[in-house]
Amino acid sequence: MKNKLFPLLFVSTFTALLFLGGCTPKESFTLEKGVNIAHWLSQSHERGESRAAYFTSKDIEQIKAWGFDHVRIPIDEEQMFHEDGTKDEEAFALLHSAIDGCLSSGLRVIVDLHILRSHHFVADERPLFTKPEAQEAFYQCWRDLSDELRKYPVSMVAYELMNEPVADDPEDWNRIAGACYDVVRAKEKNRVIVIGSNLWQSFDTVELLSLPKGDPNIILSFHYYEPMQLTHYRASWTEMRDLEGPVYYPGEVRPGGEHYDKERFLREFGRPKAVAESLGIPVYCGEYGCLGVKANEEQRYRFFTDMNAAFDELGIARAVWCYREGPEGFGILSPEGTDTRMVEILTGK
Repeated sequence: MKNKLFPLLFVSTFTALLFLGGCTPKESFTLEKGVNIAHWLSQSHERGESRAAYFTSKDIEQIKAWGFDHVRIPIDEEQMFHEDGTKDEEAFALLHSAIDGCLSSGLRVIVDLHILRSHHFVADERPLFTKPEAQEAFYQCWRDLSDELRKYPVSMVAYELMNEPVADDPEDWNRIAGACYDVVRAKEKNRVIVIGSNLWQSFDTVELLSLPKGDPNIILSFHYYEPMQLTHYRASWTEMRDLEGPVYYPGEVRPGGEHYDKERFLREFGRPKAVAESLGIPVYCGEYGCLGVKANEEQRYRFFTDMNAAFDELGIARAVWCYREGPEGFGILSPEGTDTRMVEILTGK
């Protein structure tokens, strides 16, 4: 399967071109503009040939040709590991093939442990924060992932400990993230580790995140989907499901509602930027996006234009959600084809 899907030669040495956060180690993992490979090894019930066909070497070539420099690959515990903790060999073969193909094309990779059996960002109960055995299972995931992935150059592959933590007490996430960081560091001293803020990686909780000091190989991550009335317009899984009437951007998204524009993005993105600068590390927006709703098409393009301008002005790397349109309606690539206008806005090409 590996050779069939990714007939590309693996290249093991690369040169870093862009340095973020003022840190320039011998081998730097650097980012600028990326895309999430969603609904593949995460949030999907597909298995076998249909899963294998969802993301192939042709997709990697397309992403590179569009002008992106990295991909973020969400993976779920239930896809990568069986209930007894043993590895799903087919899923790991797909992940290895994807990473090999990306590296051969010069794309960097963030492997994001997206959903745990003990933690889902929309679940009412999250045993990760209450049960020691769930925490140990989380740490064991990363021991096993490190054993599988440590062969890849630290300049090309990074690890994101967990997606969108939701802890009632931010200190619970600080404690667990710190312990998981120690687990990875015990195995890999120089691997770049991406750590996100509490409450869905919100920009306004970054000041409550405790990160190890003195380690230049950490990236602070946040996500951004505001204003939700626009980005999740009538999304069935949100409070916006029954939203009626038009929404607007820029300006008041709804009459009498909050005002959003580029200046607001600059202010709000500035908070994680300031925290990262105080620690001497890069900052990264690992997810941002907007549903492709026909009625809001022009507002959506203006939203992306202003967001990317704000990212550029502040020097913030980012990855859009997502590459291929999933059941919820995000995506650059849909059954109708490529949203070329979106690609131009996202990559500047």
